[in-house]
Amino acid sequence: MDSNLKLDNQLCFKIYSAEKKMMKLYRAYLDELGITYSQYLVLLVLWEKDAISVKELGKKLMLDSGTLTPMLKRMETNQLITRSRSKKDERSVVITLTPKGKDLNKQVECIPNKFLEKVSLNTDELKALSELLTKLVVN
Repeated sequence: MDSNLKLDNQLCFKIYSAEKKMMKLYRAYLDELGITYSQYLVLLVLWEKDAISVKELGKKLMLDSGTLTPMLKRMETNQLITRSRSKKDERSVVITLTPKGKDLNKQVECIPNKFLEKVSLNTDELKALSELLTKLVVN
């Protein structure tokens, strides 16, 4: 068998496996807070820039509106965000954090460090991995 066709030689499988492990580690912390990993990503974006359009949010997270809209509805039901029509463009929906969504920031601050404690990479390796993954995504 051609070694290019072995599962262990597939970069896509290694990335997939790493992603599954990361989700499992993050899920342990996020479940306690009642949010999913995808909702956590939305919150990360909003903590950086509150009041963002659904279109801009989808572009930043690489999610289409069919995936994003139901998740945002759940987040609104859970009082983490509000959705409202843009005053500049009625066709655009703007997402903003509620006080509950803003307060969640304090509760998740420790999660990235807890995650790093679980992985066996040093600071230089993490930086190199981040740079390589960014290069892979951008190109």
